[in-house]
Amino acid sequence: MTYRTLVINLGSTSSKVAVYEEIQLMWESKISHSMNELAVFPSIISQKEYRQNLIISALRAASIELASLSAIAARGGLLKPLISGTYTINQAMVDALMNTTRGEHASNLCAVIAFDLGKQQGIPSYIVDPVCVDEMEDIARISGMADIERTSIFHALNHKAIGRRVAFDYHTEYDRLNLIIAHLGSGISVACHHKGRVIDVNNGLDGDGPMSMERSGSVPMGPLYKMCFSGKYTLDEIRQKNYGQGGIVSYLHINDAREIIKRIEQGDMYAKLIFDAMIYQLAKEIGACATVFKGNVDYIVLTGGLAHSEYLVQEVKERIAFIAPLLVYPGENEMLSLAQGVLRVLKKEEIAKEFIAD
Repeated sequence: MTYRTLVINLGSTSSKVAVYEEIQLMWESKISHSMNELAVFPSIISQKEYRQNLIISALRAASIELASLSAIAARGGLLKPLISGTYTINQAMVDALMNTTRGEHASNLCAVIAFDLGKQQGIPSYIVDPVCVDEMEDIARISGMADIERTSIFHALNHKAIGRRVAFDYHTEYDRLNLIIAHLGSGISVACHHKGRVIDVNNGLDGDGPMSMERSGSVPMGPLYKMCFSGKYTLDEIRQKNYGQGGIVSYLHINDAREIIKRIEQGDMYAKLIFDAMIYQLAKEIGACATVFKGNVDYIVLTGGLAHSEYLVQEVKERIAFIAPLLVYPGENEMLSLAQGVLRVLKKEEIAKEFIAD
């Protein structure tokens, strides 16, 4: 039997959908949404019918019948901490995402829409390795301030997919490797993969670890809390300085690495200083992860969009090559990773987990 899976991956201003037969891409579409189009909606969750109808229209335009699908794969949203794996989307999960108790993000809509479409067709729907995957060891949760615990929010889908791919490429098993994997996108997450479990990782969303293109990463707390109580900024403005307007954007006012590299090649020394600072912080985070393994690291892996930059890869390599061999897997491949996760369940290579509400 050949399985056909619809994949749904929603971002803040785009809706990506694809259809896979097994792991072969048959069709894909990226629907862009202008800020004006979305401005009429009071919340992300209220965009459900709008986005769902656009997905259905795109499938119809491509002459793809919903009845031809075996399952639906959706990017996981902001749920309670979960262990890694593929989860059946159920009503409890939908309710948790609709309530947005753990935060509002476009990815929350993916499972909600997938569940609705799946019910209509009588087929299962799943999420795979959501951003809330939490396998951290207790010692890694201690922050240094008793009121605050370090939490696991990271690019789990791509991390886990790349971990499995490295194992396949090097003829071994993911749960036999010690890997340091760095996902380099608009946010950066650097994780310690210890024999199939992410035992420590910086929170790539909430101001932890290296700065990235749009996120501040860790910053000195003294100046930060003085800024917070200065009366000059609202909570939302402070949040934006961390997420969205932080990192490279706060210094250079652009988030396109290709343009920054062009500036560097043209002799812009300030652009070089800022971009090199991000690379420096990334290398420091990788070095810190090496101490978690006591130096016993099989491979260091760079992935995500920024891993396409030869300049970045070379600069990182010069700093961390003494730790372990460096592997580079550019891009995210989120759509394929979602399809693969569901296919493992459909082929009974993996048992789908059940989401249980708090």
